[in-house]
Amino acid sequence: MRRAFGFLTILGGSGEPTPTTFAWFPLVGAVLGLVVGAVWWLGARHGAPALAGALALAADLALTGLLHVDGLADAGDGLLAPMSRERRLAVMADPVIGAFGAITVVAVLLVRFAAFASARPAPLIVVALWCASRTAMVVISQIMPYAREGGIVSAFLRPTHRVVLAASIVVGLAGSVALGARCGIHGALSVLAALVGAGLVALLAARRLGGYTGDVLGASGVVGETVGLVVWALR
Repeated sequence: MRRAFGFLTILGGSGEPTPTTFAWFPLVGAVLGLVVGAVWWLGARHGAPALAGALALAADLALTGLLHVDGLADAGDGLLAPMSRERRLAVMADPVIGAFGAITVVAVLLVRFAAFASARPAPLIVVALWCASRTAMVVISQIMPYAREGGIVSAFLRPTHRVVLAASIVVGLAGSVALGARCGIHGALSVLAALVGAGLVALLAARRLGGYTGDVLGASGVVGETVGLVVWALR
């Protein structure tokens, strides 16, 4: 568990991930969502909705150390621009952010902020969405081939007990939908929309890369959360 927190957040310290680290992703997502949701709720109680949205967005970026946003930027550059598969992988490995990546990040962050600022604060829905997004990462890693040799995800890919990961997926999916449903049918729909959003990113990666990368996982999580927040805001 500590390794999962260390990998996905600025908490937990450093340490090389292991195959079972993936199993803790849904729990880490839920904890992150709890903190972000609490910041959102407290900000709305003591300030304007726009301020609450900005604080929630900043808290998420700070806690994750921009890890997933970096993946979103790289995925934007590699998946959206027209180029060969080999060039896509090379661009995604390049730390320099191009125009496609920059525009993708700005657009997604603006939508996330607008959703936070215009929706009724509900910490529980954030817990559900953040749990669902990390669960989607585990699902993608188990049903799609890894598109690289080496890379940040390679440490997760050594043989492991698939039963543990399967249990993590089941618990993560069931838990996130159940938490969303506690906010009403609209909450459950928001979680399902988040899973669909994450899945669409994975499908794009499958078509253009033939598999997933660490950047694809990060992008799928961010896009999934954002889609879920938008659906929640459309009340």
